[in-house]
Amino acid sequence: MTAIAAEIPVATRTVMYRDALNEALREEMQRDPRVFLLGEGVAERGGSYRVTANLLEEFGPRRVIDTPIAEASFTGVGVGAAIAGMRPVVEILFIDFSLLAMDQIINQAAKHKFMTGGKGRAPLVIRTQGGVGGCLAAQHSQSLEALFYHIPGLKLVMPSTPYDGAGAVHRQRGERSQLRHQPRHRPQPDCA
Repeated sequence: MTAIAAEIPVATRTVMYRDALNEALREEMQRDPRVFLLGEGVAERGGSYRVTANLLEEFGPRRVIDTPIAEASFTGVGVGAAIAGMRPVVEILFIDFSLLAMDQIINQAAKHKFMTGGKGRAPLVIRTQGGVGGCLAAQHSQSLEALFYHIPGLKLVMPSTPYDGAGAVHRQRGERSQLRHQPRHRPQPDCA
């Protein structure tokens, strides 16, 4: 039995993965005013697969921030905010697009602890998804997790259940690792 499984009480309800993540994000944002979300469509559209639905109405546009299609820029904003003491959750729609922010992820967030002699930290979550199906084209369906697995200072989390996904969001509080990257594997969508 894993430590995660030991923490989970006997399931008393069925919850969709996106709803579990939404609840966990809401709870963390209620608990800590330093937690904020940014990414393409996280505010008005409710995020990828509606994971951030209704959070804009509850927390406002200063904590739920829609960004332009500029992964390098908004990931850099998240890294800088984390170094400054905030707790950003950056949503990159597909893991494929994280390649556009590799400098920010690898050279800035993951190495910050090492570049500051262990004194600095960048407690950042990048939530994304990978391997979501063959019908989403060449730039929307890769599984690039192995690239990130080998980066010192980077913590890769791949939750397999709604409870694990929500638990990963909750465990980020006080996390000393520089980054949590959460690829979500979903069943292949209906492409007909």
